[in-house]
Amino acid sequence: MSNSSSTNQPSSPATEILETNECWELLRGVSVGRLAVVVDHHPDIFPVNYKVDHGTMVFRTGEGTKLHAALSDTPVAIEADGVNPETGVAWSVVVKGQATAVSLTQEALDTIGLLLFPWEAGQKDQFIRIIPSSVTGRRFTVTPPDTWWTPMDGAPTARSE
Repeated sequence: MSNSSSTNQPSSPATEILETNECWELLRGVSVGRLAVVVDHHPDIFPVNYKVDHGTMVFRTGEGTKLHAALSDTPVAIEADGVNPETGVAWSVVVKGQATAVSLTQEALDTIGLLLFPWEAGQKDQFIRIIPSSVTGRRFTVTPPDTWWTPMDGAPTARSE
Protein backbone atom coordinates (compact mmCIF):
# COMPACT_ATOMS: atom_id res chain seq x y z
CA MET A 1 0.00 0.00 0.00
CA SER A 2 1.37 3.37 -0.94
CA ASN A 3 0.80 6.64 0.83
CA SER A 4 -0.22 8.50 -2.33
CA SER A 5 -2.88 11.16 -2.18
CA SER A 6 -4.96 9.60 -4.97
CA THR A 7 -8.16 7.80 -4.16
CA ASN A 8 -10.55 5.56 -5.99
CA GLN A 9 -13.06 8.39 -6.08
CA PRO A 10 -13.87 9.62 -9.59
CA SER A 11 -13.06 13.25 -10.20
CA SER A 12 -16.16 15.39 -10.41
CA PRO A 13 -16.47 17.80 -13.30
CA ALA A 14 -16.62 21.46 -12.44
CA THR A 15 -19.94 23.22 -12.11
CA GLU A 16 -20.50 25.58 -15.02
CA ILE A 17 -21.77 29.05 -14.13
CA LEU A 18 -24.33 30.10 -16.73
CA GLU A 19 -24.52 33.43 -18.49
CA THR A 20 -27.75 35.39 -17.97
CA ASN A 21 -28.97 34.77 -21.53
CA GLU A 22 -28.47 31.01 -21.04
CA CYS A 23 -30.50 31.18 -17.83
CA TRP A 24 -33.43 32.84 -19.61
CA GLU A 25 -33.26 30.30 -22.44
CA LEU A 26 -33.45 27.42 -19.96
CA LEU A 27 -36.31 29.09 -18.06
CA ARG A 28 -38.28 29.39 -21.31
CA GLY A 29 -37.92 25.62 -21.83
CA VAL A 30 -39.81 24.63 -18.67
CA SER A 31 -42.93 26.02 -17.04
CA VAL A 32 -42.80 24.92 -13.40
CA GLY A 33 -40.69 26.43 -10.68
CA ARG A 34 -40.67 26.98 -6.95
CA LEU A 35 -41.54 30.39 -5.55
CA ALA A 36 -39.71 31.22 -2.32
CA VAL A 37 -41.33 33.84 -0.09
CA VAL A 38 -41.22 34.87 3.55
CA VAL A 39 -44.37 34.10 5.57
CA ASP A 40 -44.52 35.18 9.22
CA HIS A 41 -40.73 35.61 9.37
CA HIS A 42 -40.08 32.12 7.95
CA PRO A 43 -39.27 30.94 4.43
CA ASP A 44 -41.96 29.09 2.52
CA ILE A 45 -41.96 27.55 -0.95
CA PHE A 46 -44.82 27.14 -3.40
CA PRO A 47 -44.83 25.40 -6.76
CA VAL A 48 -45.90 27.74 -9.56
CA ASN A 49 -46.27 27.44 -13.28
CA TYR A 50 -44.86 30.51 -14.94
CA LYS A 51 -44.05 32.15 -18.25
CA VAL A 52 -41.05 34.26 -19.16
CA ASP A 53 -42.14 37.66 -20.44
CA HIS A 54 -39.60 40.23 -21.69
CA GLY A 55 -36.98 39.66 -18.99
CA THR A 56 -39.51 39.03 -16.22
CA MET A 57 -41.41 36.02 -14.93
CA VAL A 58 -45.21 35.93 -14.60
CA PHE A 59 -47.42 33.50 -12.70
CA ARG A 60 -51.09 33.36 -11.72
CA THR A 61 -52.48 32.81 -8.26
CA GLY A 62 -55.57 33.41 -6.16
CA GLU A 63 -56.23 35.04 -2.81
CA GLY A 64 -54.18 33.57 0.00
CA THR A 65 -50.79 33.17 1.63
CA LYS A 66 -48.78 32.95 -1.59
CA LEU A 67 -50.29 36.15 -3.03
CA HIS A 68 -49.90 38.20 0.15
CA ALA A 69 -46.36 36.99 0.83
CA ALA A 70 -45.26 37.61 -2.77
CA LEU A 71 -46.63 41.15 -2.77
CA SER A 72 -45.05 42.12 0.54
CA ASP A 73 -42.01 44.41 0.62
CA THR A 74 -39.72 41.38 0.99
CA PRO A 75 -38.02 40.21 -2.22
CA VAL A 76 -38.89 36.77 -3.60
CA ALA A 77 -37.08 34.11 -5.58
CA ILE A 78 -38.14 31.58 -8.19
CA GLU A 79 -36.01 28.48 -8.82
CA ALA A 80 -36.45 26.16 -11.78
CA ASP A 81 -34.35 23.25 -12.88
CA GLY A 82 -34.11 20.36 -15.26
CA VAL A 83 -32.03 17.35 -16.20
CA ASN A 84 -31.36 15.57 -19.46
CA PRO A 85 -31.80 11.87 -18.61
CA GLU A 86 -29.72 10.81 -21.63
CA THR A 87 -26.64 12.90 -20.83
CA GLY A 88 -27.03 13.25 -17.06
CA VAL A 89 -26.49 17.01 -17.35
CA ALA A 90 -28.65 19.07 -14.96
CA TRP A 91 -29.20 22.78 -14.54
CA SER A 92 -30.66 25.10 -11.94
CA VAL A 93 -31.62 28.77 -12.32
CA VAL A 94 -32.64 31.21 -9.58
CA VAL A 95 -34.35 34.53 -10.27
CA LYS A 96 -34.45 36.95 -7.33
CA GLY A 97 -36.41 40.15 -7.32
CA GLN A 98 -39.51 42.04 -6.39
CA ALA A 99 -43.02 40.78 -7.11
CA THR A 100 -45.63 43.19 -8.37
CA ALA A 101 -49.28 42.75 -9.26
CA VAL A 102 -50.09 43.15 -12.92
CA SER A 103 -52.59 46.01 -13.14
CA LEU A 104 -55.74 45.82 -15.24
CA THR A 105 -54.38 47.76 -18.16
CA GLN A 106 -52.86 46.89 -21.51
CA GLU A 107 -50.14 45.09 -19.53
CA ALA A 108 -52.75 42.67 -18.18
CA LEU A 109 -54.17 42.10 -21.64
CA ASP A 110 -50.68 41.43 -22.97
CA THR A 111 -49.99 39.07 -20.06
CA ILE A 112 -53.20 37.11 -20.69
CA GLY A 113 -51.80 36.48 -24.16
CA LEU A 114 -49.03 34.45 -22.54
CA LEU A 115 -51.50 31.53 -22.27
CA LEU A 116 -50.63 31.07 -18.63
CA PHE A 117 -53.07 28.52 -17.27
CA PRO A 118 -52.98 27.44 -13.62
CA TRP A 119 -52.66 23.72 -12.89
CA GLU A 120 -54.73 23.77 -9.73
CA ALA A 121 -58.48 24.30 -9.81
CA GLY A 122 -59.94 27.44 -8.30
CA GLN A 123 -60.04 31.12 -9.02
CA LYS A 124 -56.55 32.25 -10.04
CA ASP A 125 -57.29 35.74 -11.25
CA GLN A 126 -54.18 37.50 -9.95
CA PHE A 127 -51.22 37.87 -12.31
CA ILE A 128 -47.91 38.44 -10.51
CA ARG A 129 -44.74 39.64 -12.23
CA ILE A 130 -41.27 39.06 -10.80
CA ILE A 131 -38.95 41.89 -11.80
CA PRO A 132 -35.47 40.43 -11.38
CA SER A 133 -32.63 42.00 -9.47
CA SER A 134 -30.46 38.96 -10.19
CA VAL A 135 -30.56 35.90 -12.43
CA THR A 136 -28.05 33.14 -11.70
CA GLY A 137 -27.67 29.61 -12.92
CA ARG A 138 -25.42 26.64 -13.05
CA ARG A 139 -25.07 23.44 -15.07
CA PHE A 140 -23.46 20.25 -13.82
CA THR A 141 -23.25 16.54 -14.45
CA VAL A 142 -25.34 14.47 -12.06
CA THR A 143 -23.19 12.11 -10.03
CA PRO A 144 -24.17 8.47 -10.66
CA PRO A 145 -25.86 6.95 -7.59
CA ASP A 146 -23.31 4.14 -7.39
CA THR A 147 -20.66 6.68 -6.33
CA TRP A 148 -22.60 7.91 -3.29
CA TRP A 149 -25.21 5.24 -2.53
CA THR A 150 -24.13 2.36 -0.33
CA PRO A 151 -26.76 -0.36 -0.20
CA MET A 152 -27.49 -1.74 3.23
CA ASP A 153 -27.31 -5.29 1.87
CA GLY A 154 -23.53 -5.21 1.97
CA ALA A 155 -23.23 -3.47 5.31
CA PRO A 156 -21.71 -5.46 8.16
CA THR A 157 -24.22 -6.62 10.70
CA ALA A 158 -23.86 -7.74 14.32
CA ARG A 159 -24.16 -11.49 14.66
CA SER A 160 -25.05 -13.30 17.76
CA GLU A 161 -22.46 -15.96 18.52
